[in-house]
Amino acid sequence: MDNHFASASVPSPVIRKSSARAALIDLKEPAMAMISECFRHFGIEPVILGSESADRLRRDKFEACVLKLAPPAQAVMESARTSPSNSRMIIYGVGGSAREALSFSQYGVNAIFREPLERSAALKLVRATQTLVLHELRRYVRIPVIAEISVNIPQGNERFTASSIELSSGGMSMRSTADLSVGEPVEISFSLLTLPRVRVRGRVSWRNQAGKSFGVRFESQDERRRRIKEWVDAFAQAGDSASGYSTPSSGELLGDGRRQT
Repeated sequence: MDNHFASASVPSPVIRKSSARAALIDLKEPAMAMISECFRHFGIEPVILGSESADRLRRDKFEACVLKLAPPAQAVMESARTSPSNSRMIIYGVGGSAREALSFSQYGVNAIFREPLERSAALKLVRATQTLVLHELRRYVRIPVIAEISVNIPQGNERFTASSIELSSGGMSMRSTADLSVGEPVEISFSLLTLPRVRVRGRVSWRNQAGKSFGVRFESQDERRRRIKEWVDAFAQAGDSASGYSTPSSGELLGDGRRQT
């Protein structure tokens, strides 16, 4: 495992200047050391926080935070999302079942480090999302975010629940075991952070049966998609204005594909 990590990582003599900070909150070893190392490889400075984490997230600027997906995380996420400096920060969860992760969807968890942690998987997750943390959104406009999505299939009068993987102004990728066909019309409904619940029509643009995921391209004639575009644009602009930078697949994201009557 260690040899695989070494071959995939940046050589140790190369040191990148840190331009962003990630708060590591109440993590235990060896997870804290492993995640810290992964962030440093991409020029992101890990900052270890303990019991004062909620107060620090209200006062200090961080580009990301990593915390265990457990009940105490709710107060910390609330502090981050209501802070003028950190409301758009990238939130990484550690562990947690699919149902537990979705219970935090109102806070816009962006990606998850799966347990048991493995170095190669942790490095892959940080590599996939580091452009978000470094505020390079102008060239990476797909935003990883975990939220519960209601999917309606008008032709069969069926509905099921999926979990978002990435969102852009033109579409969304989701994880679900539902049986869909490319080109099939759907209507999806979801809410995100400062985006109240929105419904938008679209069509299935791709399907990965093995990965239990699919993509939906929003219909260009559906005026409701403008609200999504405005939210995505605001997410990108907030990173620039809050940090001063010139201006993200993440880990295994969620979705149970449950059919609803």
